[in-house]
Parts: sequence; structure tokens; C-alpha cells
Amino acid sequence: MRLLDESGLLEHLHNIEARDATVDELSLVHDRRYVEAVKRVADEGGGWVDPDTLIMSRSYDAAARAAGGALAGLEAILHGRVEAAFCLLRPPGHHAEPAQAMGFCIFNSVAIAAAAARRAHEIDRVAIVDFDVHHGNGTQDAFYADPSVLYVSTHQYPFYPGTGAATEIGAGAGEGYNINIPLPAGCGDQAYGRAFREIVVPALDRFEPQLILVSAGFDAHFADPLAGQQLSVDGFGALLSMLASSADRSCGGRMLLALEGGYDLVALPWCIRRTLETLLRFPPTPDPLGKVDAPQRASLDSLIRQMKRLHDL
Repeated sequence: MRLLDESGLLEHLHNIEARDATVDELSLVHDRRYVEAVKRVADEGGGWVDPDTLIMSRSYDAAARAAGGALAGLEAILHGRVEAAFCLLRPPGHHAEPAQAMGFCIFNSVAIAAAAARRAHEIDRVAIVDFDVHHGNGTQDAFYADPSVLYVSTHQYPFYPGTGAATEIGAGAGEGYNINIPLPAGCGDQAYGRAFREIVVPALDRFEPQLILVSAGFDAHFADPLAGQQLSVDGFGALLSMLASSADRSCGGRMLLALEGGYDLVALPWCIRRTLETLLRFPPTPDPLGKVDAPQRASLDSLIRQMKRLHDL
């Protein structure tokens, strides 16, 4: 927020106040007994619920506010108050399964927003693009058999949480609507750009979503301590530009982005600044962090061919 204030970008944005998601809204994705259990653990002082995930006395409040922030952004878009929104949320959400917290995630804010768009706002086709460095297993699980929600994920593989193989393509009526692009460690701007140009964007254009949701994790940045990818701020900007153009073509620019991962406290603010510049169609501020030479030299040709064959792209 300090960087955004200093940049002057905040003057060009509409502030959307977050609210608390209700138990009914959280239960669009999560088992109601799980929601109540999170509240109970928090009220009792907290505890570890997963090797990576600690619930503290205010964790339920924070997670419900995060999910409600995504819902407030969704409502602002669907009621025509804004065209697109970026939700500065923590805790993140895309690892949270229907009845299990994991990977720092308690409630799956993006999945809840997608479910609310379908049920409360009668949107027929929602696309979720997840470029967090980790696979969004919780989001995948929520919609694995649902053809009304297209889930597309780029992620480092094999890596935590162990899911996200290319062959995980959905089940039943949802077969083909789950697209995983498992990238080897060391991929940078060029590899991610190719994956988006040849797989992500064509899949979105074919699906013609009425709304695009983005799990915007910035832990694929080269400075991030939790992974091994080599994206730069400029690289993220290129991906976001492609998503914004796809949203313009398919759904009048309606796109909601929600913060997932990103743990370097210098890189993360600059990635968010670039995100907002992209949404505003402002010229990008030069990236002060620069680029690194991505060490990943292995060709993506085989993976791209496999993806095109699996999904008829």
C-alpha cells in the first residue's frame, strides 16, 4: 500500500470496502461443518490444522474477511460499478479444500467468488486462471466435474502440493474443463509467455467466459524464497496484458484478480503495482528489479504438444 500510495495509482482507483463472508457464502465451496470447526478452533485460541497452516484467535475473522473482499469485488463488477478489480487479500485461498485447510489457506476466496457468480448472479460460464507458482488443488477440486467453470493453472511441477499433472483434465461432465500446465523449475518470462499464448489464451477464447477470475500469486518471481521459477515484473505484466485482452474479447473486460502467494516484500509490491498499471492501461513503470537469465533451457515443445493434444487446442 505504501508503494501504491507513493506511485499515485491510488488516485485513479475506486476503493471497494471488503465485508465478511457469511457462513452460507463460505459453504458454497466448503463443508459447513468445516467452516464451523475453523470458527471453533479460532475461538478456543487456535492451533495447527496442517503442517503449514496455523489458525490463531483472529484467523477465522481474517479468512472470512478475505473471502468477503473477493465477493465485494465481484459484486462491484457485476453491478457495473467497475470493469475489473484487484483484491489485496490475505490469507490466500487456492489450496483450501472443501473440508481441509492447507498451504497457508483457510477459505478458498476465488472458488467462493466463482460459486457465487454462478449461483447468486446467474453467470453461466466462469473461467479461473491461476498463475501462482503452486498448483491450486482446492480450486481444482471444487470444480473438477463442473463444465460451467474452466480452471487453467500454470505452476511449477513437481512441487507442493503434488497435484496438477497435465493428465488431470476434469471428470464426468467437467472433463476437458480443467487445464494444468505443469512447468519445470527454472522457467522464466519466455516460457510462461509461450504457455499463455499457446494454451491459456486459446482455451479462454474458446470457452468464451462471461467473467474471468484470476488467482494472482506472485511467488513465481525470481526473488521469491518459496519456489524456483524466474519470472520478472515485466514477465508478469505480459501475462496480465494477455488476460486483460482476453477479458476484453469475451466478457467486456470483466475480470477479478485476487492475491494468492508472493512472499518477497520487495518484489511483491512491484508485481502488484504492475498489475494495477496493466488494468488501468497505463504505461508500465520501469521494473527496478530487472531480470535474471532463466536457467531452464529444456524445450517446452513436448509439453505444449501434449497440452494441445489433451485439450484439442
